Amino acid sequence: MKKVELPVSFEDDRGRIVDLLEVDGINAITLITFAPGAIRANHYHKETTQWNYVLSGEIKLVTQMPNENKKEVIMKKGELYETVPHESHALQAINEASLLVFTKGPRGGKEYESDTYRLDDPLIK
Repeated sequence: MKKVELPVSFEDDRGRIVDLLEVDGINAITLITFAPGAIRANHYHKETTQWNYVLSGEIKLVTQMPNENKKEVIMKKGELYETVPHESHALQAINEASLLVFTKGPRGGKEYESDTYRLDDPLIK
């Protein structure tokens, strides 16, 4: 996982403009909501990169690259984290939360399961 810094592109008395991503080839943008304590993912993708942007609440993100130790972070509102191909990942809501997932690769829409590989040993149980 990599936290992506979000510089302000423009700011005046009306507010700010922040570019969340400047990436070609986004295949899907998905809104995911979480009840408190809900666990999602516990999988990895072979070809897909995802960027997770927290709209509300707090979400624990646990990731693991093959043959490496687990990493864990609490994502907060307004933060963006990237997960890359072969990086196992799981999410658990600390409280009611919502997340935008920007997907580059064969995982969006009708292709949702085509690049999703469930973990035999979940990162979050």
